[in-house]
Amino acid sequence: MSEALIIGTPNSGKSLLFNRLTGMNQKVANFPGITVDISYGPMLANPALELVDFPGVYSLHSISEEERIAVRAFKKSLADEHLDYVICILDASRLEKGLHFAMQVLRECQLHGKPMLIAANMIDVLTKHDMHLDTRGLERSLGVPVLPISAKTGQGLRELEQAMDKNQVSQHQHVPVNFKAISDVELRRMAHNLAEDCGPKGDLLIRSQARLDAFFLHTWTGGAAFFLIMYLLFQSIFTWSAPAMDAVGASLAWMAALVLPLITPGVIRDFVKDALFGGIGAFLVFVPQIFVLTMVVGILEDSGYLARAAVICHQPLRIFGLTGKSFIPMLSGVACAIPGIYAARTVDSPYKRWLTYFAIPLMPCSARLPVYTLIIAAFIPAREALGGLVGLQGLAMFMVYFFGMMCGLLVTSLVSRVGPHSQQDMPFVLEMPPYRLPSWKPLLRNSWNRARHFVTKAGAIIFLVTVIIWILGYFPNGGTDLGASWLGRMGKIIEPIFRPLGLDWKYGVALLSSFLAREVFVGTLGTLYGIEGADNDMVPLVDQIQSSGLPVASGVALLIMFAIALQCVSTLAILRKESNSLKLPVQMFIAYAVFSYCAAWIGYQVVQLF
Repeated sequence: MSEALIIGTPNSGKSLLFNRLTGMNQKVANFPGITVDISYGPMLANPALELVDFPGVYSLHSISEEERIAVRAFKKSLADEHLDYVICILDASRLEKGLHFAMQVLRECQLHGKPMLIAANMIDVLTKHDMHLDTRGLERSLGVPVLPISAKTGQGLRELEQAMDKNQVSQHQHVPVNFKAISDVELRRMAHNLAEDCGPKGDLLIRSQARLDAFFLHTWTGGAAFFLIMYLLFQSIFTWSAPAMDAVGASLAWMAALVLPLITPGVIRDFVKDALFGGIGAFLVFVPQIFVLTMVVGILEDSGYLARAAVICHQPLRIFGLTGKSFIPMLSGVACAIPGIYAARTVDSPYKRWLTYFAIPLMPCSARLPVYTLIIAAFIPAREALGGLVGLQGLAMFMVYFFGMMCGLLVTSLVSRVGPHSQQDMPFVLEMPPYRLPSWKPLLRNSWNRARHFVTKAGAIIFLVTVIIWILGYFPNGGTDLGASWLGRMGKIIEPIFRPLGLDWKYGVALLSSFLAREVFVGTLGTLYGIEGADNDMVPLVDQIQSSGLPVASGVALLIMFAIALQCVSTLAILRKESNSLKLPVQMFIAYAVFSYCAAWIGYQVVQLF
């Protein structure tokens, strides 16, 4: 299969174009560093051509780890005989920056004898503001085809697909300038002159961005907007997802009422009722919140606000030994620690990248979300104000997330002061992408895929653990006495560990099983309560926790433990891979386990006291 490479600067719309051409669901966002791996996919219009999407880089002279990975792979791919040509994406609204990079790519293509074409993206932005791009002039000066497109609206994509033919691209190559002998300094001068001659005239786009930046980057209004946006993010997790959660719960209850009478009473019926509807069903109720969380974070990413948030956070993060660029992988960790750790490659400083690794596992990831929701719903009343925009449960969720983030910052502050120090550091330089309306179709599709991936990834583990928990809790007495079952006997052995937190053996078993994956806690607890309450509805686990008499102090202890403990095998594996060290994940696992238990005990005592 022949290949075509897609490369460009960050925020140029490269991954969105890749999605449109391949039909794949590569994540798209509007800040540097969202694409941290190389993606492959056959072109829809020509399945024999495989497109390769590289991470966005500012220059072929790499600085960050992400750029080094991309540049190294790009230069290696140019020597591949299966490579037909290179597609360089540039932002037509920021022509000079894109041209300088495109000339670097063109120089490498000439050195390796590979043809190239340029896709000038964001042409819809220029059209909207009555601006013009002289693509013919660019073609004459560069000697390669230049096609105006909009990956967002689809404008010019049919012409691009027609032009993506090896023979056609090769035929349209001419060499007005031998770029192989030109230095980077001279390339920058040429890019400036060419942008002046062929680019859109006027500074309308820059002035529009400057007005918004004057508000969002202001010391007072920017800080207030940041905290308001973050609060609305967490409030939306409850408010927006509540109808969908109720619908899922009602659907599961309806299915249970429909299916269970069809099964003869016995072991199979008990398994379907307790393990499937009680365990897995209790977990599925919280999946809509994953969708909402991903969608809201995606809106912030796609709009260009996250880069501003990184700038706002730079000074505060410096106090804790981090950099503003650490904010992006840390916020990515709110969805999942694994992409957050990958995104840490965008942190230029190796030392601060190492510190960022310590903070990411403490970010309140989506795997913790079902646990937080379950405990908050069980202990915090659903009181609302301002027409439902503000509620106690949303405020509690915000506080739990804020607690996890502060723990991450305190850990990095401590490690930066007592751990090894780096004498070399990198300056904080971050491009401010233009403000844009989100691309709603890929945003909704990405949110749906994220929720689906969360279910499929966690579903297999939850099903396996649920089956094991059900078997151990059901036998040898057929579920008549959970405490006398195999699981009950095992749980009572470890119960002394969790008794100081006011938790019985059932919660101890659920906590231990959650070290495979945090979200398993809900399914395990649902299975245990399902076996114990044979005549109760299996889905509303919140009601069963409330009726069990669990003290509020124990609920607080559970929240604290889940906020701190590193309960994810996959995260440990990725940390091992990215840090090239087994020592780091082992140390973090042990330290966070001890830290979480001690903090949970303190929280339990404080709540009991008051």
